[in-house]
Amino acid sequence: MLDRIRAFFDTRIAAAPDATGGRRSIELATAALLVEVLRIDNEVTPAERDTVLRALREKFGLSVPDADALVDLAEEEIRQATDYFQFTSLINRRFSTEQKARVIELMWRVAYADRELSAHELHLMRKVADLLHVPHADYIAAKMRARDGTES
Repeated sequence: MLDRIRAFFDTRIAAAPDATGGRRSIELATAALLVEVLRIDNEVTPAERDTVLRALREKFGLSVPDADALVDLAEEEIRQATDYFQFTSLINRRFSTEQKARVIELMWRVAYADRELSAHELHLMRKVADLLHVPHADYIAAKMRARDGTES
């Protein structure tokens, strides 16, 4: 099944790679962080999954089937990961400070989707924001926008 997902991803989503790893890698790294918020409290709700899919479609302009395939691949990647560095290091190389703050905002949206913030979600959010070098003021602003449902 994983081979089928990767093949679908390669043919339908992946853009031509560039010198820093390509569009596919940055999409997968972002999706993996969103999926980690989804699964960290061991309760995946339909609202959380829908929020992840919507965030990926909006951020990367993906179709519904492509976003589904990306989430499936990200779920497998995050299950195999031993830490978040492989994802955050790529995002640090490819995204501006504003784009990284946007990733944090999308993660907050997923965390708020079930209307309950767990201690695990809070810890993950702070950890990833630190790994992405997101300034505290931007972190709080992203959290408030996500909580209030406003756009950046």
